[in-house]
This record gives sequence, structure tokens and C-alpha cells, in this order.
Amino acid sequence: MTDIEIAQKAHIEPIVNISKQLGISEDDLELYGKYKAKLPLKLIDEEKIKKAKLILVTAITPTPAGEGKTTTSIGLTEALNKIGKKTTVVLREPSLGPVFGIKGGAAGGGYSQVIPMEDINLHFTGDLSAIEKSHNLLAALIDNNIQLKEGNLGLDPRTVEWKRVMDMNERSLRNIVIGLGGTKQGVPRETGFNITAASQVMATLCVAKNITDLKKRLGSIFIGYTYEGKAIYARDLKAEGAMTVLLKDAIKPNLVQTLEGNPAIIHGGPFANIAQGTNTIIATKMGLSHSDYVVTEAGFASELGAEKFFDIKAQYGKLRPNAVVIVATIRALKYHGGIKLSELQNENLYALEKGFENLDKHIENMQYFGFSPVVAINKFSSDTDDEIKLLINHCEKIGITVALNNAWEKGGEGAIELAKKVVESVSTCTTCFKPLYELDWSFEKKIETIATKMYGAKNVEYSIKAKKQLQKIKELGFGNLAVCIAKTQKSLSDDPTKKGRPRDFTVKIREVELSIGAGFIVPIAGSIMRMPGLPKLPSAEKIDIDENGKISGLF
Repeated sequence: MTDIEIAQKAHIEPIVNISKQLGISEDDLELYGKYKAKLPLKLIDEEKIKKAKLILVTAITPTPAGEGKTTTSIGLTEALNKIGKKTTVVLREPSLGPVFGIKGGAAGGGYSQVIPMEDINLHFTGDLSAIEKSHNLLAALIDNNIQLKEGNLGLDPRTVEWKRVMDMNERSLRNIVIGLGGTKQGVPRETGFNITAASQVMATLCVAKNITDLKKRLGSIFIGYTYEGKAIYARDLKAEGAMTVLLKDAIKPNLVQTLEGNPAIIHGGPFANIAQGTNTIIATKMGLSHSDYVVTEAGFASELGAEKFFDIKAQYGKLRPNAVVIVATIRALKYHGGIKLSELQNENLYALEKGFENLDKHIENMQYFGFSPVVAINKFSSDTDDEIKLLINHCEKIGITVALNNAWEKGGEGAIELAKKVVESVSTCTTCFKPLYELDWSFEKKIETIATKMYGAKNVEYSIKAKKQLQKIKELGFGNLAVCIAKTQKSLSDDPTKKGRPRDFTVKIREVELSIGAGFIVPIAGSIMRMPGLPKLPSAEKIDIDENGKISGLF
């Protein structure tokens, strides 16, 4: 059966029954139908958080379709519950762009899914829509102020970099001209659209502590400069109150369930190649408040999502991770060994062994943060016994714990071995975690540390534009912000064509964006874009609905 067929045939419990497993009463739920609910922030318990264990799932450099971090996270959660550990999985929300694009949904796969799968992958509880509206409200207020003859702030339109957003892959909107049609229609200027998951509002929601903190952060969003060179922020437009009102429900985490009836909290969805790539601090703390173990994932590979999880989310949220799982697949390792995507289903021990250097680098990356990771081999039906044996032998040879994960086919039962080894890893790591850099370091030192240690770069080069932007940010007094480098997810380097473990390369920073609300700057490396396009064969072409409302083709 397909993923959606499995999900549609599964027994689904009323969400009030799932909440009872967490010790949350029905009166505390904000119900969105029978199977989804919002959780109020008052349920977060800082004392209980200190006792719970946090497990991060990351991955090697992925193929275009991804390597199954979400599937592994869900399967690990099912297995931990099977062996008697009260566990909740905490994930990001899917973005509609990838759902209808190349990657499909983000609710897991096979017998390792969260449900109701269709709702989660589509509009869910409206969080991304609220983020989109909040972001675009600020855009409207900016252009309205520029248009005003009286009462305007003197904002220089040429310095405004705040674009609109929408939750869809739409390449034709990347660069646009607005304000055409006459003086009453606005001031003509160049702008564009980003995808909602790349919005600073999304990133800000994901680091906010509560609604008051969220409002303050939204007010701190940098807009541009006046003609006299004065910095203008969202609070100068009196935007933060209305923006926060639009997010009053979106700030609350969403409770759903796994196929095996275990609790799942899904909240926030920033991309890891552009933003921090992790769910909200609020959602993670909610899970830690009501479980003994929390399994969470960070987008793409270790040098992107995991680095940002540790250096941004864990530092700002004062979280103490206890274990790391690296998801590896035979197919991706062969891909990094030089094999074409169309040939990955064929056995090739030579290419597999050649691809091990990519896995080794991601293991090294997690060791920089103080962890000895557990490698989870996410099993595909095309994997041969000899290939699996070769990968296991490699991990054992270098002293790394490894487990075969077959949760896609068997659910929690297929991840029991992984769960037991993760529990062992947790028991040996109570205070392992250490960040890669300190927030009071210079931007250049932070960026160089990430590029040389996480990516394996030789050095970093800055364009003249990027140097000027860094200097302006320092002059504004924001030198202690974290760093969230935007780069391709297709390579450890900033060049998507470089597979395996690139060496002796230079990371080129072409520009730097200021994301004060989220608490970081965004140095942009290479040619990364913040509005994806659709592929030649979009997933949207396979998705349909019948006269009874039954959806098909979603995966």
C-alpha cells in the first residue's frame, strides 16, 4: 500500500485519548475536530523539562527525496514506547511547496507515520497561513507608509528587503515590481516573494518563549533605513501588535498521534537550508514537560539542521540534548560514491564504500558538539545483505554504534534495536552537549568556525556587499546574534555539485541578511534561493480527490 492508503486504513484514536497519555485533561485541549488539538502554553513545566531526555535525529547529506529522518524519528518513538519509555515525537509542520513539489509530504512513511496524514500535510490547523498573513501584513504596512504624504517615516524604498511570502513553490514570483498603475497604487519598486517556511516570522515564532516574547521579537524586525540613514524597525510602524494577534493561535503547539497511537506534537516549519530547520522551542518544551523522552529532528543534514539546532535553538531555549541519531541510507551513500539516481537500486559495494566518507564527516560533526552518535541505517527494499553488512562493519570498525531501522516496513517493531541503543547512548550522556561557538564571538569567527568545522572548508571569502552588511549590523549593535548560514543542502560545501566529502574549498558569502526577530544573521553562501520552483514532474500531478472526499496520491 501507499503511504496515504496505510494512513487511511489505520485506526485513529480521538485526540482526547492521546492527551490522557501525557497527563493532559480534555479541558485543557483546544480541539480542531476529533483528531487534532492545540495545547495552551500554560502546560509547559520548566521543572519537568530538566528531568526529561532529548534525542535529536539528523542525517547524512541527502538525495533529492531525503533519507527518512521523520520516518526514523516516528519509528524510534514507537519503539521507545514499546520498550517502556514514555516518549513523544516532536516534529516540524510540512510546507505546501514541497508537498506539491519534489519531496512530497513530511508526515513520515510506510508504517511509521503521524496521522491524520492528509490534514497534517495540507492546511493542518492553519499555522502556516497565519504566519503568511502576519508577514504580509508587515509588507503592506511598509508600502503604505512609503505611500503616505504625511506621517511617513522617510523610509528609503531602495533599502527595504522585506518581501512577501506564500506557501507554494512559485519561481515566477521570486522577483517582481510593485506599485504600478499610477500614484494611487503605491510607489513603484522592485521586490519579490519568498516561501513561507523561509519567512523571518516563521523563524521568529520558532524561537519565541511566549506571546509577550513573540511580540517583542516581531517589533525588532529590521525594515530598512531612512534617507538620512536612520534604522527603521517593525515597531516604528506599530506593526507588532497586529502581527502577534494573527499568531495568537499559531503559537500554540499541535497535538496529533502516530500510527500506533503514541503522542506527536507538530509545530513550526522553517527550512534548514535557509532558516534554523527545527520545530519551535515551545513545542519541544511541551513534549519534555509531559514525557520521559522526546525525539525530534532537524532538517537536512548535520551541517545544516543539527548545527542550527544546537547553536541557535538549544542555546536560546536552554535545552540540554542527550543523544544524537544520524540517519544513513545505502542509496545516499552510493549516490555520494558517484552513482546516478537512476541506478541507486542496483548493488554497488565499491560506490557504497566510497560514499562512507560523507557519513564519517557527519559523525565528526556531531563529535564537535560532544556526542558519539548512533547511526540508524534506514532500510530500503533495494538494499542487499552485503551492502548492509559492509556499512555495519564500517561503523563498528570506527567505533560508532549502529542499528538497522526497518520502521518503514514494520513500524515500532522494526526500530527496537535502534531504541535500545539510543537508550544506552542517553544513559552515558547527561551533560555531553557543548555549542560550537559563543554568542559574543565576532561574526567572522562564528562563520569561519561553522564553515571550517561543519562543512570542512579551507576558508571563507566575503563579497564587498557582505562585508558592508556585516559592518552595518555591528554598527546597529547586534554583534552578539547567532549565525544561521543559508547554503545548499545537496553538498557539505556551498557548491551543490560537490558530492561525498569535499575538501580544500572556499565558502563564499555573497550577502548577509539581518533577522533580529529570530535572533540571528543569515549569511548567504553560494546561489541558494528562498523561493523554490516546481520540478519537471510535480507531486501535484498525482494528487486527486474523489466524490466522497477521499484524497489519493499524497505521500
